[in-house]
Amino acid sequence: MKTEVFNFGLFSFVLIHYKIYNSVNQLPNSWDALSNNDIFLKTDFLKGLELSSPKNITSYYLGVFKAEKLVGIAIIQRVEMYADDIFRNNRSPTIKQLAKQLVSKIIKGNALIVGSLMHTGQHGIYFDTQHISPKEYLNQLEKALHDLIAKIKSEYNKKIRIIAFKDYFENDAIHNSSEFFKTNNLYKVQVQPNMVLPILDAWKMPEDYVSSFNKKYKRRYKTARKKASSIACKELNKEFIKNNSETLFDLYETVSDNAGVNSFKLHKLHFYNLKVSLGEKFKVFGFFLNEELVGFYTLILNNDVLETYFLGYNKDLQQKYQMYLNMLFNMAFFGIENNFKTIVYARTAMEIKSSIGAKPNIMHVYLKHTNNFIANTVLKCIVKYMNPIRKWEERHPFKG
Repeated sequence: MKTEVFNFGLFSFVLIHYKIYNSVNQLPNSWDALSNNDIFLKTDFLKGLELSSPKNITSYYLGVFKAEKLVGIAIIQRVEMYADDIFRNNRSPTIKQLAKQLVSKIIKGNALIVGSLMHTGQHGIYFDTQHISPKEYLNQLEKALHDLIAKIKSEYNKKIRIIAFKDYFENDAIHNSSEFFKTNNLYKVQVQPNMVLPILDAWKMPEDYVSSFNKKYKRRYKTARKKASSIACKELNKEFIKNNSETLFDLYETVSDNAGVNSFKLHKLHFYNLKVSLGEKFKVFGFFLNEELVGFYTLILNNDVLETYFLGYNKDLQQKYQMYLNMLFNMAFFGIENNFKTIVYARTAMEIKSSIGAKPNIMHVYLKHTNNFIANTVLKCIVKYMNPIRKWEERHPFKG
């Protein structure tokens, strides 16, 4: 796209413009040079994701330029949402089935998500505030969304029904741009909290972390470890992941399908492709019982933040060996041993995550339905139905 500098007597300004890319291979060299510290916005991660994206998700990449300088980026995902993908477990009572049918009629079709649908947190936008204001950046993003809506209609004859910006902590600067969201009829809704464990300076080693538990939770830790004493945990290398992709997928699918409401299913080679792309920044650990792989969990090393990723386990063995709880402890140990400042445990199973010390951090999304006949209040109810703010009891495992 041509850049022009306009002159009006003593005044001049540089044209701000944008470009939409369809593939990571098309991205400019300056993409990774931007000073953001989010691995989910870097090309290594994006390449791995592009090679093994869920079949119903297509990613677009936005570059915002000031003159020829790249000053902002965004990940925009087109998501095709249909009832079979959204509602995995069809064993619910008749009334719930009717509710699901009503929900699917309203939301099924195509959505544009600014951010990553596959991971909790703000992993969708970045701009350099020294070179572009939030208003200028968001105006370019708005134009790009309109272009994508027209492009998808032209190429696929599909209409975008929902637009969403996700996920933002309460202290995110994006909330200062409320006028932008109001003008674009995007409403703010609270979703389930992101569970985050801050690593204390006093925790020099895992034993320090365990010692900080009160008596009740120290007993709980010892019981969990005792139950899993016959389980061996090993880090999986690239070759093992490739050769056992089917087993890893089956274990993941067991947990994913049990969620009931979901919006995608991973590609069977997702973990292998991420390992190839990210190398040592992507860790896969397996749980073995009598040398049989019965569970696994994954971690992404995002600078000083340890991001928990997808996991899976044999549901018939999970309770007996307390595999899930032991995975959470292992993640905490890894974070402490490798000097991370924070562990992001994401937004599921809040109560058990709070029992190992993770704290709830409130998050919001902004969204709208493009059909003017569907009021935002209706869409808000649907979002709460699909992603309810569940009542749960926060645990307090530490002394004092």
